[in-house]
Amino acid sequence: MSARHVKVLIIGSGPAGYTAAIYTARAMLEPVLIAGMEQGGQLMITTDVENYPGYADPVQGPWMMEQMLKQAQHVGAEIVNDLVTNVDMNVRPFRVSTDSGTEWTADALIIATGAKAKWLGIETEHKFMGFGVSACATCDGFFYRNKDVIVVGGGNSAVEEALYLSNLAKTVTVVHRRDGFRAEKILQERLFAKENVKIVWDHEVVEYLGADPKPPMPASVNGVKLRNVKTGETRDVAIDGVFVAIGHAPAVELFKGKLRQKPNGYLWTAADSTATDVPGVFAAGDVTDDIYRQAVTAAGMGCMAALETEKYLAGHMPVAIAAE
Repeated sequence: MSARHVKVLIIGSGPAGYTAAIYTARAMLEPVLIAGMEQGGQLMITTDVENYPGYADPVQGPWMMEQMLKQAQHVGAEIVNDLVTNVDMNVRPFRVSTDSGTEWTADALIIATGAKAKWLGIETEHKFMGFGVSACATCDGFFYRNKDVIVVGGGNSAVEEALYLSNLAKTVTVVHRRDGFRAEKILQERLFAKENVKIVWDHEVVEYLGADPKPPMPASVNGVKLRNVKTGETRDVAIDGVFVAIGHAPAVELFKGKLRQKPNGYLWTAADSTATDVPGVFAAGDVTDDIYRQAVTAAGMGCMAALETEKYLAGHMPVAIAAE
């Protein structure tokens, strides 16, 4: 077991974490970023990225995260491949334990643990993630212009995804395992008014259909198998893409009971700030953003968290109070 003290400890390695590392390193705060189990976050399962500023041509999600990692290291951030197992915010400096046995203390914490899309969990899902199966219409809908897509779900997320896709895709089929949506009525009315949207009630997706990968060509979805939840009858439906919209789950397990959370579980931050309810602890990216959930907004929040951390460590009044 070893012990180390740092000024700034960043937990999480998506766009928010890497951006926070870049900015705090340039501020000479010598940050350490603990990458976690899934280094790079959700972009590691994203293929073509076209909506991140600065790239004239589409780039691969994993490549973009590799570049962020290298940039953070280039400006002086230390990246540690380890997993945080416990965080104690009742003491100063803060104490963080990791799976390797290292005990860290830090004067400030930036939490950028992100969120994960909820998936259906069917056998063929992992094979087609990023190759016809997506959990973000805003990210990937552009690639399905004038094509036929399916949206799975029945809450606000599913209806909003379907509305967005209806302006791009040729047809949108919403598959829901119940006979009614849970989404807000106003959203349902807008969806029902769309001429290119069809609803399939009482059905669930039980299998993705498509070609197996044949190097250099990846796997690709060309259909789904639907099952009627009442009769058990199944049928195959040809489709160009599937959007799973059954919600997201923020990675907040380490912080439950320690930091204030929003009613939906995301970490609370002060208005126009990344400050949590514990002075010296900041949250950025999808772990707190339950509205936009985009790489560019996560990166922006990482910048905010770094600047606020710098001010906090310089002895300014707590940002949470200043923001009120």
